[in-house]
Amino acid sequence: MEEKTNIYKKLMAVQAELKAPKGQYNKFGGYNYRSCEDILEAVKPLLSQHGLVLTIADEIKTVGDRFYVQAEARLIDADNGDEIKTSAYAREALARKGMDDSQVTGSASSYARKYALNGLFCIDDNKDADTWNNAPQSRSNAQNNSPKGNYTKAGRQAEKTASSSSQAQKKPTSVDDYYQLVIDWARANEAVMFIGPLLKAKFNKGHFKELSLAEAKAFYENIGKLVDAAKAKDDAALMEGV
Repeated sequence: MEEKTNIYKKLMAVQAELKAPKGQYNKFGGYNYRSCEDILEAVKPLLSQHGLVLTIADEIKTVGDRFYVQAEARLIDADNGDEIKTSAYAREALARKGMDDSQVTGSASSYARKYALNGLFCIDDNKDADTWNNAPQSRSNAQNNSPKGNYTKAGRQAEKTASSSSQAQKKPTSVDDYYQLVIDWARANEAVMFIGPLLKAKFNKGHFKELSLAEAKAFYENIGKLVDAAKAKDDAALMEGV
C-alpha cells in the first residue's frame, strides 16, 4: 500500500517549488514588489499538484482605540483534512487621502493576507519597501490568538526613540540612506500618503531616488514641517464644506 505524503511534506515541496514574482511597480519609490494576488497566482498550480486547498479569511480586531485586520491563511490536505494555519495583522490607517473607509479596510486586508501567505510559504519580503505602508505581524501554525497588549502612546514613542537612536548611529551619506530615513519617519508618523505629493510639489520628481543628495537631505531635514503644512491644507479644504 502506497504511503500518503503528510501535509508538512506537501507544504515543504510547495515552499521549495514556489516562485512568486514581484509583478507590481511603485512609481514613487522606484521598486518592484509582490502583491497578495501575485502569490496566489503563483501558488495555485502547486496546490493542485500536491492535493492541497488554500483558504483565506479576514476578521476585524480592536487593540486600544485602533482597528486591525487579522487575515488567516489555512492550508488543508485534501487527502485527510489535516491543516496548517498562519495569521497576520495589518493596522488600518486613521485616514488615507483619496480613500473611503471601505477602501482603507481593503488596503489593510490586502497587506494582512499577503503577510499571512508569506508566513505560510516562507516568503521573505522584509527588504521590500512596500512593507512601510503597514506593519503587519505574522504568526504561523495552528494558533488563532488576538494581538497581545495595547499599542499605546508610550509604545509608539518608544519606537520613535529607538528609531532616532538607530539613525543617529549611522550618518546618512547617500540618497538611499535618506530614502530609508524617510520611510522610517513616515511609518512612525502615519504620513505615508503625503510623501509622494510632496516630492512632486517641491521637486517635480516622481521617485525619491531621482533626487540629488542635497535634495534628499533637505527633504528629510524638513519633512516634519512639510507634512504639517500639507495636513493643514487638507484640514482647511475639508472645513470649507462644513
